[in-house]
Amino acid sequence: MYRITLFALCIFSGCLNAQYENVSISVDTLTTKTYMLTGRGGNIGIYIGADKVFMIDDQFAPLSEKIKTTISSLTDKPIAYLVNTHMHGDHTGGNSNFNSKTTTLVAQDNVRKRLIERGLKNVSEQKMSQKDYEKSLPEITFSKGMTFFDGEETIMLFHVHNAHTDGDTMVYFVNENVLHMGDTYFAGRYPYIDLNNGGSIDGYIAAHRKVLPIIDEKTQIIPGHGRPSTKSELEAYVKILEDLRSLVQKEIAAGKSLEDVKGNSSLTSKYDSTHGNGYIKPDRMRETIYNSLKK
Repeated sequence: MYRITLFALCIFSGCLNAQYENVSISVDTLTTKTYMLTGRGGNIGIYIGADKVFMIDDQFAPLSEKIKTTISSLTDKPIAYLVNTHMHGDHTGGNSNFNSKTTTLVAQDNVRKRLIERGLKNVSEQKMSQKDYEKSLPEITFSKGMTFFDGEETIMLFHVHNAHTDGDTMVYFVNENVLHMGDTYFAGRYPYIDLNNGGSIDGYIAAHRKVLPIIDEKTQIIPGHGRPSTKSELEAYVKILEDLRSLVQKEIAAGKSLEDVKGNSSLTSKYDSTHGNGYIKPDRMRETIYNSLKK
């Protein structure tokens, strides 16, 4: 039975890997030192310093070699730090492949806690080896924030509370004026707010409001998903979320049920054509806001 199970897992793993074979890693050059890498999963941020690379997120494990090859086409400097903006697999799936003697994993405290919980479950179900589990865990964590210095560059990491999850980190490269927002920002689409892992609509909006005074019109924003953005685009996005929150809150105050809100397409209709074509469809957006506000 054990051998059959392993065989089945191998077949399953092969099927999973096959879906990544045709994925290519594209590069957006933001400045002479910073880049955004896109493949499948969350957008990756790359900063090339004087003698080392600072990396943000790593997508899925089967893409690790492609990602490494792409980075090596930009620089031959080693990756010194890899920051996880939160715990989801499309941002942390490659952790064990990148973790090495030269690369240290960094994340907010709650990310490590959730990766431990998920990793132990995967080990017990024989979906992950003990070695890969141990290598997948951030080795440095922080509560509210931390700062790295690389020559003249200041790299600020700061935690935003209960936004996309309970462990979100934004990363700001001060001199380069580049901000990686992780999944606290889905450019041009409705966001996925993970209520089961600590996310909330109020925290999501508060995260945007926290960062807007820090940046300016020349800031280049790397979203967790979507194309690079500007401050004005982020300002417009947060106004949409505030409007949707207000509309759903009025429905709740009027005694409307979840099914009423999910079925009322007029609540999101003015934004659906521009933001409702991604992973989160309009009815799910209405459902998420309702459930978040009712907690």
